Amino acid sequence: MSEREPLGKRDEAGEPGDVYARLKEFEGRPAATAGIGKDLVNEAMIRHWCEAMGDTNPAYTGPDAIAPPTMLQAWTMGGLSGHQGRSAAYDELFALLDAAGCTSVVATDCEQEYGRPLRPGDEITFDAVIESVSERKTTKLGTGHFVTTRMDVRAGSELVGTHRFRILKYAPAARATRRTGAPEAAPVPRRPRPVVNRDNAGFWEGVSRHRLLIQRCTACATLRFPWLPGCGTCGSQDWDTVEASGEGTVFSYVVMHHPPFPAFDPPYAVGLIELAEGVRIVSNVVGVPPDKVRIGLPVRLAFLRVDDEVELPVFRGSEG
Repeated sequence: MSEREPLGKRDEAGEPGDVYARLKEFEGRPAATAGIGKDLVNEAMIRHWCEAMGDTNPAYTGPDAIAPPTMLQAWTMGGLSGHQGRSAAYDELFALLDAAGCTSVVATDCEQEYGRPLRPGDEITFDAVIESVSERKTTKLGTGHFVTTRMDVRAGSELVGTHRFRILKYAPAARATRRTGAPEAAPVPRRPRPVVNRDNAGFWEGVSRHRLLIQRCTACATLRFPWLPGCGTCGSQDWDTVEASGEGTVFSYVVMHHPPFPAFDPPYAVGLIELAEGVRIVSNVVGVPPDKVRIGLPVRLAFLRVDDEVELPVFRGSEG
């Protein structure tokens, strides 16, 4: 930082005019190199994970046990003492963001891709790279930049998975001011965007055509929802889809009162809907007052357009 030119003029958001170009220079730089997992993949950690998650899948126990795929990041964590191989690039990036007023940070989401299952005894190595830095974005929390890091995880020389982790480094909204000193106008609230990836793209394509599609394993015919890359019953990765009839009942529900979120109007009901086909989906229950929603309430699929970009499947109940 000390060797660079002064940050220069600031834009209306209070950010130096050249800061985004400097942030983009970090894309492709390593965040960690030749990292080594502190523990071999082991049965004890798998057991603790499954107990915490309430996951009783028999694939995670016994002599042929594998690790739950979603544990991918757990094997790379450095704990309080950290990891060898951490790059200075990430710290330099954060220092630049701090200097631009983005002094707060929050994790926003992660995506994982799986190669092969991990098994007890596997030794984990990994490399991480700063994959992307977004333009300055305005959120409810404040204005700042989304930083995405991609970590490639290996067992020996074999790539077993990829983990993308995204954070928002931002200037808190309460502190953000225009050059006049007046608070910034609040952004127009929008519903959160659904995360669409290669595993669930077909589901959202179906929604765009007002069809609720359920995955079906072509090896054992087991239906599954939400969409997953493999069958939890037989492990096959081959599947097709069936279209839901749209009929269902409320299996469980909660009425949301707090915390309030600008894009929603509480109270509203969120239900776990059991479809006629036997799988369950989480969605809003509409058409009846929230205090009239009950377990066993018959519901029917509908589609709700919430803005120009997003349409969602919801379930309409009837008081009658």
